This record gives sequence, structure tokens and C-alpha cells, in this order.
Amino acid sequence: MGATVWLWTVGHHHAPDCLTFLTLRRAENRHTQLRLVFRDGPGRIVSGYPFGAGDIASTGAGAILNLNEPGVVRRFLDEAAARGLLPAAHGIHDEDGWPLYDTLTTGEGPGSAEVAGSPEAGSD
Repeated sequence: MGATVWLWTVGHHHAPDCLTFLTLRRAENRHTQLRLVFRDGPGRIVSGYPFGAGDIASTGAGAILNLNEPGVVRRFLDEAAARGLLPAAHGIHDEDGWPLYDTLTTGEGPGSAEVAGSPEAGSD
């Protein structure tokens, strides 16, 4: 990823489905975005009571990740890059974020280090 500066936003929608999303984009090309979507469902929990804004969790893994934390965002960015998910074309490219979450919380991916020891997102 070189010296690329990455920006991110976190959002949440309640209709028609309850979902939280993490949008990643390069600072120099803000119209080419990867949006990782986390839908609420069986075994999957997104922001809302009793969790805070940006929290996602799986009842199976038990790990709560907060998408507002730079180190967590960096782990998702690294995993998305490893999977070839970073878009090159203009537009918003939606991807299911749960497979990345599963990899990060089971310690199998390149960004699976402990949250406290992870590098921060921002520049690379």
C-alpha cells in the first residue's frame, strides 16, 4: 500500500435491515470506496444496545471490535488488501465484512494481532 493515506467512516442504518458499515477510501481518490457491511443476524451483533457506536461482535467468537478504533480499522484494511478487495474503479464497492471479522478474531489473517498491539490506520 506504499505511502497511501487512508480515510474511514463508520455508519449505522436501521432500515430495512440493521447494519453497521466501515467505509475505506484513499485520501487522494475519495470517490473509490470499499464499504464493509456488517448485517445484524443470528450470531452476529452490530451497534446498538448494549454495545456502543461502531461495535460489532459474534456470539461464537465472543470478540467485540470497535470500528472507530484506528488499530481495528488498520486490521480490516490489511485483511481487505490481502484478499484483493481494495477497489480500483470509481464508486462504492460493498463487501460482506463478516468473513474478514472471522479471520481477524480467530488469529488467521495478516491483521490478526491483538488490538492493543496493532498499528494505527492513517498512512502506510
